[in-house]
Amino acid sequence: MACDTPVASDQIRTPDSQPIKTTAPTQPNAVVDPAQYLPIAATVNIAGREIQLEVAATAQQQAQGLMFRPPLPDDRGMLFPFTPARPVAFWMKNTPSPLDMIFLLNGQVQAIARNATMCVSDPCPIYPEGGVMADNVIEVRAGLTQELGLKEGDQVMIKFLLPKNQ
Repeated sequence: MACDTPVASDQIRTPDSQPIKTTAPTQPNAVVDPAQYLPIAATVNIAGREIQLEVAATAQQQAQGLMFRPPLPDDRGMLFPFTPARPVAFWMKNTPSPLDMIFLLNGQVQAIARNATMCVSDPCPIYPEGGVMADNVIEVRAGLTQELGLKEGDQVMIKFLLPKNQ
């Protein structure tokens, strides 16, 4: 089987071999938002306050995390589940809003990185320093864990929500 000679992507040949110029639709003023916004798929209750959690379930979602996002409201956070549990460490590259990070293993707080700020030069600091074993990590607005009195050793229960169509 043979192939025809490739045609430039901006030209289409008509039956009489006359090129027709085509152009892709453009949106000259379109702004691309590099931030990811995931659906609320879990909640956690800390000191009587319910926090709705976006769940970064895939490796790609976890790598993106809260990069480029504006500050989180008090009732929002992002959950990073890890199955099986593993040593983890987070960084704040391209994350302009300071965060608190709660590192959990079997529902128990192993470590809290408070007021982690954006990394401005490489190498970026990691949180917690040296890493920690975790099966879930929750990121919330900086200062929230202190305000709620959360500390290492506390129990935290994550509740996963059923999809709306079930």
